[in-house]
Amino acid sequence: VFPESNLKVTGIDFLKSQNTRQHHTDGYNIKNLVVRRGQPFQVQVSLNRELRATDKLSLRFGIGENPLKNKGTLLSLKPEREDFNGWKISVVKKNGKECLLSVTSSPNAAVGKYNLHVKTGTNVYKPENGVIYLLFNPWCEDDVVYMANEAQRKEYVLNDTGYIYVGSAYSIYDRPWNYGQFEEFVLDACMYLLDKSKLSVTDRRDPANVSRAMSALVNANDDNGVLLGNWSGNYISGTSPMDWIGSVTILQKYYKTKKSVRYGQCWVFAGVLNTVMRCLGVPSRCVSTFDAAHDTEENLRVDVYLNERGEKLNSLSFDSVWNFHVWNDVWMKRPDLPEGFNGWQAIDSTPQEQSQGLFQCGPCPVKAVREGDVYLPYDSKFVYAEVNADRVYWVVKKVNGKEKYYKVGTETQDIGKNISTKAVGQNRREDITREYKYPEGSKEERMSMQRAYSFIRPVGMGPRSGYASTVQALGGNTQPLVLKEPVTKTGLHIEITNTEPLHPGNPLEMAITVKTSTPGNWTVDLTGSCQLQYYTGKVQANLGSIKETFNLDGTSEMQIPLKIAPDAYMKTLSSLEDEVLILVTAIAEVKETKDKLTKETSMTFEYPPITVQMPETAKLYNDFTCAFIFKNKLNVTLENCKLLVEGLGIFKMTTFDQGDIMPGRIMKSEIICTPTRLGEKKIVAKLISNQIKGISTEKAVFITE
Repeated sequence: VFPESNLKVTGIDFLKSQNTRQHHTDGYNIKNLVVRRGQPFQVQVSLNRELRATDKLSLRFGIGENPLKNKGTLLSLKPEREDFNGWKISVVKKNGKECLLSVTSSPNAAVGKYNLHVKTGTNVYKPENGVIYLLFNPWCEDDVVYMANEAQRKEYVLNDTGYIYVGSAYSIYDRPWNYGQFEEFVLDACMYLLDKSKLSVTDRRDPANVSRAMSALVNANDDNGVLLGNWSGNYISGTSPMDWIGSVTILQKYYKTKKSVRYGQCWVFAGVLNTVMRCLGVPSRCVSTFDAAHDTEENLRVDVYLNERGEKLNSLSFDSVWNFHVWNDVWMKRPDLPEGFNGWQAIDSTPQEQSQGLFQCGPCPVKAVREGDVYLPYDSKFVYAEVNADRVYWVVKKVNGKEKYYKVGTETQDIGKNISTKAVGQNRREDITREYKYPEGSKEERMSMQRAYSFIRPVGMGPRSGYASTVQALGGNTQPLVLKEPVTKTGLHIEITNTEPLHPGNPLEMAITVKTSTPGNWTVDLTGSCQLQYYTGKVQANLGSIKETFNLDGTSEMQIPLKIAPDAYMKTLSSLEDEVLILVTAIAEVKETKDKLTKETSMTFEYPPITVQMPETAKLYNDFTCAFIFKNKLNVTLENCKLLVEGLGIFKMTTFDQGDIMPGRIMKSEIICTPTRLGEKKIVAKLISNQIKGISTEKAVFITE
């Protein structure tokens, strides 16, 4: 009789192209198999003889350094046996010495890298490239990150490009950003972050824990994370935050060096965190809030101090209003919370304030912010304050050698405007303010606010600057905050606009319009100022101010021009490393009634465009030429111009030095493109110079077989 030969595995095929197509992971640029949890994948095992009923065969999946069964880090799966920790395997078909197996992981399995070994009797087979990457699965109904809508999954999980909205509430513009979650080493960088997070295997099952850990690891504070924040204006020892056009270079560099990359500001942190979450399989979007409050110490108030010329003073404020702030929303169920808080959760990796001892923020249910349930984890008070604080204006005057503070206005509807994200499947801005807040002045808003106030104790209304707390404020009352704007006796109203396009090198021509709307003859004192500031609200230069007194009769208006000559600002503009905004502040006071109103508006400079010339479609692996053309239509020479270009699946990030571009001159650069992936691909270009920090554009090309 033929002796019983030991069953041995001679090979294993991970059926990569079939599995990754079904798991929507075919985009990942990696040798290994990448699959999503809770969904079957198949492996073909080759044996030295046919499989018999008495044979013992098991697949062993191990996660972490030292996988153990009793720790749940080693799963030993036998065909047709009851499941093990929610995993199961079955034989699909046997064909001679070939055996096709189907493996289904648990929909709440730990996310990460699993080592696969096949055990037959006492033999263990270790395949090459036997590491399998397991991700969250928005396509699986039993996964807490399940998202029902296919168009949303395409956008929030699979789209590797997008826009981040920046500028100011007055002039929002889009900054194209390459997320690049499928690029080489990006998935490995995310796996490295997971290991670095020290999350237990149990914690890795839960996207709330994972997203909180990632919000901490994307900034360098506490843990040598991915990016070092820098708002100083000096970036000589790294890359200026304005010079990035995507996350890929940052994550690749971090993975290679294991050192924090220099430097980031909020949109860079949000761009990278968006890449990390999409890469791990959690639906994610970048969210921009205009006029976001910072450091309000949860008292829902930001104090702005002005001098007698109406110019904002940096030195006095602890807190600030940023022209915009960008964070992320991630999509998941929250079984750890009461009913009703599933869906989008805010997370923020910009290091602002510590939470449980680390610079991390979220996940905070967006619905908790809207409903005023600010006791819910994590960091909901902080997020609520960012979009709901009041802005109080104080003028600082010297009276008998002492500083006195006069309150000149309270804005209750100014903070947390135009909350924006890229629309699903379209290249346009979608306003999602309604998801974060009820309409201003609605009954629901009133109730939500009262609810929030029962958990947050706002302080009284005195000024709160470094040393103002010891000074008695004139007219400082201590009632709680007013729920709606007080109606002035004169119906005073201010509007600030630009009357000509704001091109660098031209005079800045703006206007302050003051209106009254009640019968009577009113004498109005108007103070107006113009300054340059960073998006964080930090003033960089005072450009000029005006003082006017005029009469308004009943319902009427007066438009006062405010004009700044190029000489007043061009030097500052060229010497700064960051993009600046034009801040106009106006204080109006009606003599007869003592009505006071303060209004500020930030505007962005306007730039000539970059045009991209290339075919609309191209064939896989066939070269085509892409040209970037820029005509300097400004009245100033743009010095030290650099053109940064990147096309995911087409070419790597490339920089062209363009030198100085004189007024009226045309710059043209060409790059040869070789598409390596099918479908719609985007090319992003950005021009930076001493005078202008970011003219960017993007164009799509469709790649066919």
